[in-house]
Parts: sequence; structure tokens; C-alpha cells
Amino acid sequence: MLRVSQAILHVFDFEAGSTFFSERPLDLSERPTRSYVQRHLRKISSNAESRHGSFAPGSNFATELASYFAGVREFVEFSVEIAQWFWEELRRTEDLEQCDLLIADFTDTDEGASDASSTKDELDAVFDGPVGRRFFAILLLPRKQTFAHEVDGEANDICRQDSTLPNPSQKVDSYVLVDAETRAIDFHDKERSLGGTKTMVIPEKFLQCSSEASSHEVIDEVNVIVRDVAEEYGLTPAVEVSRAKAVVARHADVDEAFAPVEVGHEVFRDRPDVQRRYEERVHAAALPEEAPVRRGVANRLARSHRIRTDTGIEITFPSELAEKPGYLDFETGADGRISITIGNVAKIENRS
Repeated sequence: MLRVSQAILHVFDFEAGSTFFSERPLDLSERPTRSYVQRHLRKISSNAESRHGSFAPGSNFATELASYFAGVREFVEFSVEIAQWFWEELRRTEDLEQCDLLIADFTDTDEGASDASSTKDELDAVFDGPVGRRFFAILLLPRKQTFAHEVDGEANDICRQDSTLPNPSQKVDSYVLVDAETRAIDFHDKERSLGGTKTMVIPEKFLQCSSEASSHEVIDEVNVIVRDVAEEYGLTPAVEVSRAKAVVARHADVDEAFAPVEVGHEVFRDRPDVQRRYEERVHAAALPEEAPVRRGVANRLARSHRIRTDTGIEITFPSELAEKPGYLDFETGADGRISITIGNVAKIENRS
């Protein structure tokens, strides 16, 4: 569950060359406003495509953010400085898009409750218990052009509106999420053309941070390596990949991170020769020694595995069952054909 302590919206109008910097935070006592902000924050917090980074020693933003977390900087003033920086930088890009800037200071208790459906009393009650993790977030919200009817006495008309914000369910391409305690960075950005050169404004210019592969990219690469190595050594790729997913999910539940090399050690624990080959592939792919992965991300990417046979049969099953004999067994015959046995089933339901 998220509790947003403060949030503010600054408006850019690149066509008119105007800015509208807010002088006060958003009124989070208004349920629609609170729900909108929470849902966007929840979405970026659980985005498996977020890249990870660490501040460079000379990062100006890191210094100012530390002052803010220490209580030296005031929220609104700090947010205006951030908005001013983005305004000056984005207006110089050659591929301008209308957008607003949402900045928020929030705490995530990781309770798994629904933010949008929670009452204010319920949200407050959560924070009478253990304190969660505090984050500072910056989101560029792209505005879209919409059309609406306009009623004017005797005749109706159609008018264009350029102030529509993205729906809470819509992905946001550019954002920053900084952990207040560890200063770990999650971010997502897209290339922009600046002076004829393609650049990533957020990591390279604003944050001045490193850029490491996202959880999605690392998990996908681990699955590909496991599959290829299994095929190379005559093992069943479907089984080994599902076991790899189970290992990732298990480590994420405890540490919110996993080591790609350790995945191979566990999956191929009885085959040292396969382990060595797997390690070679991991090092060749330059995967990180440890990859952060949120529990929610692991649930989506690694909890289940889906296979499809050449006969058109599709099976989706919990990844952990691949490590439990008697539940889902694969056997390869002398002719190379595979038999799949599903056991320990008490009931079967039709699923449309």
C-alpha cells in the first residue's frame, strides 16, 4: 500500500513557450486526486522494465535530494527547481511533446492492499504499524489531444483540448524513482534528439547515474541461457526454464534480488559440466552479479511457465511444480518424443 505524503503537478506548454509552476501541493484529501497519483506511482514502482542505477559522485541532483531528505529543502521549492530544469532541457529537444511534471514523496508499506479502494482511515491505520520504504518520484506525464463537444446556446460545436493527462492504467515512458534510504535508482526514459545527437535526458543529464539492465531484461536473458544450455546437453528446456523461474521467484521473495550465476547452480545442481557451461554464457552476456527484482515483478515474470507442444496443446503451470516430482513429469522416449504426465490432481475445471 502507498501513502503519498506530498505530490505536486507542474505544467509545461511548449507551443506557447509558457510554464505554470504550482505554488502548492496537490490536495490529496480529494479521493480522485489521491487515487490518480497512487495508481501512477504503483505502476512505475512495479514496472519490470525499469532500469537500475547509482548516482555518480558528482551528481548535482543527488546532493540536492540528500538535502531534501534531511529536511533542509522544502518540497514545493525543490519541486519548482526540478521543473525549471526539465523545462529548460526539454524545450531544447527537437522532438517536443506536450507534457506535465508530477513529483511525489511517498512511502510503500508493500502490504499488497489496493490503494484506490482504501479509505483515508485505512491508509492512516497502515502507518500506525511498521514504517515502509520511502521514495521520491518524478514522472513526465505526456498530454494527449482530445476533442469534446461545446454547447453554445443555439448551436453546438466541437473543440480541441490539449490538457488531457494519461489514464492511470497507461504506461509512462519517462520517470525516476529513488529509494530514500539506499539511494538506489529505478528509471525509465526514451531517446530524445538534442542538437542533432540522441540522448537520454534523465540518466545522462538529470540524474548523472549509471544504467544497468532492467529486471525484465536480466530474467529474460537468464531464461534464454538456461534454454540454450539445456538443449545443448540434451535436457528438457521446458523443465529447466520453469525451474529457473522458480529459483528467481524464491530469491525475490526473500531478498528482492537474485544472482544470475546462482540460478544455474540450483537448476543444474546435479550436472557440474552444465553449470560450467551456463556460467560461461552468463559471463559472456555481461549480466550483473546481482539483479534487483521486486516481489511483484517476480510474481508476474517468474511464478508461472507456459509451454506449447507441436500438437497444439498449451499448458500453463506454476514454475515451482517443475521441482516437485509427481506433479508435472516430462519423459523423453527412445524416438525423441516427449510424454507429459500431470499427477496429484484432485479436480479439473473447464476454463474458457
